[in-house]
Amino acid sequence: MSKDSLDRLIHEKLMREAQSQTRRHFMKQCATGMGGLALSGFLASCNFQKSDPAAALKKGLQLTERDLNPLATLPPPFAPKVKSVIYLHMAGSPSQLEMFDYKPELAKLHNQDCPQSLLQGKKFAFIRGTPKLLGPQAEFEQVGESGNWVSENLPHFKKVVDEVAFLKAVNTDQFNHGPAQLFMHTGTPRLGRPSIGSWVTYGLGSENQNLPGFVVLTSGGQAPSAGKSVWGSGFLPSVYQGVQCRSKGDPVLYIDDPKGISRDLKKSTIDAINKINKAEYAQYADPEILARINQYEMAYRMQIAVPEVMNINNEPDNIKEMYGVEPGKESFANNCLLARKLVEQGVRYVQLFDWGWDSHGTDHSTAVDLGLRNKCRQIDRPMTALLLDLKQRGLLDDTLVVWGGEFGRTPMKENREGKEMGFMGRDHHGDAFTMWMAGGGIKKGACHGETDEIGFSAVDGAVSVHDVHATMLHLLGFNHEQFTFDFQGRPFRLTDVHGEVIKEILA
Repeated sequence: MSKDSLDRLIHEKLMREAQSQTRRHFMKQCATGMGGLALSGFLASCNFQKSDPAAALKKGLQLTERDLNPLATLPPPFAPKVKSVIYLHMAGSPSQLEMFDYKPELAKLHNQDCPQSLLQGKKFAFIRGTPKLLGPQAEFEQVGESGNWVSENLPHFKKVVDEVAFLKAVNTDQFNHGPAQLFMHTGTPRLGRPSIGSWVTYGLGSENQNLPGFVVLTSGGQAPSAGKSVWGSGFLPSVYQGVQCRSKGDPVLYIDDPKGISRDLKKSTIDAINKINKAEYAQYADPEILARINQYEMAYRMQIAVPEVMNINNEPDNIKEMYGVEPGKESFANNCLLARKLVEQGVRYVQLFDWGWDSHGTDHSTAVDLGLRNKCRQIDRPMTALLLDLKQRGLLDDTLVVWGGEFGRTPMKENREGKEMGFMGRDHHGDAFTMWMAGGGIKKGACHGETDEIGFSAVDGAVSVHDVHATMLHLLGFNHEQFTFDFQGRPFRLTDVHGEVIKEILA
């Protein structure tokens, strides 16, 4: 048999074998290879370092300061306008129509049927049938040199209206509290992404190595609907998640050592534990081990630094009076004063959540007249004092203050199953709501965006949650499109594939 004939027979045999293979044969025979592919993908998703720390240590190389201290201070890529952020989130979402977005035409239409054209194709949490329009439940006036509108519910805030820039047409595609809060703080309504405070501390570290870079303070009696995920670190190392402190009792649980444990004994114990942790990191290169090392060291340092900075009793009486603080209680006023103290001490990102702004009108406390007025009374004086106090200390130029909820409120009355509630309330509304910013890099007295004559939709200057995030990162010295973290085989960013800097409110 010639060589050509032999080659042809071998080729035909191989073809017959290949054609006889089924998908089951393929999966069975290639199980090892498929498993290897899956394992490599899993390891990549864990974001293990590409270098070999064990080999590096054997060569005499040392771990960098950033390796050993993930919160070491880093310079931003671009010149920043601010170096810290205080974010005031009104959990439950306040009604812009009783605070900042004045609509005299809506007052004229009070109690008239809402046009069906406004309801078609829209999703609401509770509105059914044909609701009535609800006029503003507060009086408004133009104040300051800017002439911006502020309601009677915020008499103190009128003093600082020229310090802030309003965003009157923010929009979100989420209309339930939990997903909307996640979207507002992580850039997505789904669990698992890092909060903006985690992104900031990952990118910049902290200026005070004795305090966390990202601190969370809550008031109103409950945590946000989305839970602690709104200050979680997602796929970033856990060292960058927010540390929740309390304005009542011990600021951090177990801040004191047990009886019989001295500082020297505590330090030697932590040193021994972290010696083992460093050996583990050199072998496995897991960034969570670095986070654990840092958290042990941070907890030790916090025992000295936290009690002092979280003590509002040592503030002068005139400052406590300005904020309206209530020592010994957990209140928004206390948290505003603590926020100033924390940024003064170099904390990078301070997040305040104040619960109780869900204005459905199911009872007096959730009505947009009495209930909302009471909530405004709780925040009006403290948030005004915060801006004034930051300014008089020269801190406002280096600090960005952000205020808002997770969405807005409808211009029509709340109704469920087509029936009006017993009190005046407004449903969730994401098409247009108000936020404001103040501080370094912000154009004082600016007002960007406009809603229609009843405050239902944006007619000019609409901005998204991603735009808000892009603007915050810009002021901190980041290009939001270039600020990424590799996870599951691709780079992720806070703004996903969206977002533009809101240049109209920049100085």
